[in-house]
Amino acid sequence: MKNFLIISLFLFLSSNAFSANHERPMTTDDFAKSFWQSVEETEIGVKKITNSLFLLYGLGGNIAVSIGDDGVLIVDDQVPSIIPKVKRTIKKLGGDKIIYSINTHWHFDHSEGNLALDPKVTKIISQSNARDNMIKGGLIDLISSQIYQEPYPESALPVITHENGMTLYFNNEEIEIVHFGSAHTSGDSAVIFHNQKAVHFGDVFVTEGYPFIDVNSGGSIDGLINFLEKTVKKLKPETIVLPGHGEIATVQDVIDTIEMLKIVRQRVYGLIKEGKTLQETIDAKPTKEFDDKYPDWLGNFVNRVYTSLKQNN
Repeated sequence: MKNFLIISLFLFLSSNAFSANHERPMTTDDFAKSFWQSVEETEIGVKKITNSLFLLYGLGGNIAVSIGDDGVLIVDDQVPSIIPKVKRTIKKLGGDKIIYSINTHWHFDHSEGNLALDPKVTKIISQSNARDNMIKGGLIDLISSQIYQEPYPESALPVITHENGMTLYFNNEEIEIVHFGSAHTSGDSAVIFHNQKAVHFGDVFVTEGYPFIDVNSGGSIDGLINFLEKTVKKLKPETIVLPGHGEIATVQDVIDTIEMLKIVRQRVYGLIKEGKTLQETIDAKPTKEFDDKYPDWLGNFVNRVYTSLKQNN
């Protein structure tokens, strides 16, 4: 089962279309039309986590789905055009109306599906900074290219926000939403299903390559490490990890990623202290022994590590 976002972004960067020097950034619609499969061609993939928890793949970030007596709760909702297929898949799994949708952050491939949800039925939840970013819209800077996300209308905005976390009791489950400061963006949430022993990390943890650090949205390498470490402390060793993109993983996979991030951070910081430029740091290949395990689909990992360290140290 493939998640198409990272592969599509790789094709996007390789194409040199809509580069950062182009007269205008790519809109989310431009991106979808040019580099994603069509909605008609896309099948919703399903991974059963437990009898009441599922992971859906489609167009964008992975969607966690909790189904039970209280209704349906989802974590992330991809893009508007795929929502009818998502809803049909949920019905096949035994669910009905979506009562809650938790946005792990503001990026369109995880939260633009808000536009296709009925606010009279579905209450949207996010960290407060994510809501603020949805109100303002703005550039998602991939370095080689830029995508412009339009501000969301009021009907598509979260109506419940948290600063440092909150807990829902839903479907006989304790669902803890955590936020440990800036990481991938300034407004990330991870969602822990304590009874099901599962966690959805959003894009703070992915399994298809190196993480994307959205420095312009407040993300940083130090924040990413801190967020992952503090979340792992809340998890049991057997917890099933649902990444923002890619296949399911283990807590050990997250721990391995933390170790990789710390090593790369130390190397890049050392090069900065030596006075190396960004290009000299990239040329030094500080990630070389990790590149097979974590493909740099976006081509910007060292750039974003370097930039975040320069800004924050």
